[in-house]
Amino acid sequence: MKKQRYLLGGILILLALVCGGVGIRHLLKERNAGQEYEELREAVAEEPQPEEVTANEPAEETEEEPPKVEIPIDFEALKEQNKDVYAWIRIPGTNVDYPILQHEEDNGYYLNHTIDGVEALEGSIYTENYNTKYFDDPNTVIYGHNMKNGSMFRTLHNYEDKTFFDENRVIYIYQPDRILEYRIFAAYVYDNRHLLLNFDLEDPDMFQRYLDDVFNIRAANAHIDSSMELGTDDRILTLSTCNAGIETQRYLVQAVLISISP
Repeated sequence: MKKQRYLLGGILILLALVCGGVGIRHLLKERNAGQEYEELREAVAEEPQPEEVTANEPAEETEEEPPKVEIPIDFEALKEQNKDVYAWIRIPGTNVDYPILQHEEDNGYYLNHTIDGVEALEGSIYTENYNTKYFDDPNTVIYGHNMKNGSMFRTLHNYEDKTFFDENRVIYIYQPDRILEYRIFAAYVYDNRHLLLNFDLEDPDMFQRYLDDVFNIRAANAHIDSSMELGTDDRILTLSTCNAGIETQRYLVQAVLISISP
């Protein structure tokens, strides 16, 4: 009997050590999540190039061309790293400053793969192939993990604070030849329904009903700018992340396209 107790005790200790080791590895992965993206930001950031001016050369009379928009991201370098990169998202006031990827066939691939194709907890910031890569759908949904170390879409939860919501309303989407600017109009907890499969927003009537439902949200933890008027001609962006680890909920931040440069 004693031998059995000792054996059982040994097994329990071994299991505790194994579980502890797994927990520590998971914690370290969480703590280091997104480090490769920090290095990537520095690698692909482009400085604006000054225009060359030749001294003592008379200016030719030509039709004025609109100024060329400066894209602060080196998309050529990104494409060499991964052809699935098609845009970059930046939200001033948050840590959101990442490439956006879309896999041609596997919508779940970037849920747990980084831009380098490495399997990791943080995955990537990504869209599914239900959306085009040109942000011309009624609703473009961008997904990102809520990482405990503050990376990926963690700081979207800052919008739970009303003051932060009021003071940080701009989202920039960079593409190789243009910049899209969005204004945030809503931040709230929602259920885990797949927005693009459950709402046919190509139907103007359904799109309007969907927008009306968003503006009618009255939850205590929701912030909605009811002064903004949106219609079926508008194009919106939905950023979706986890909410406190509750599988049945998502935290959504939504914005409407207000300008495209050039």
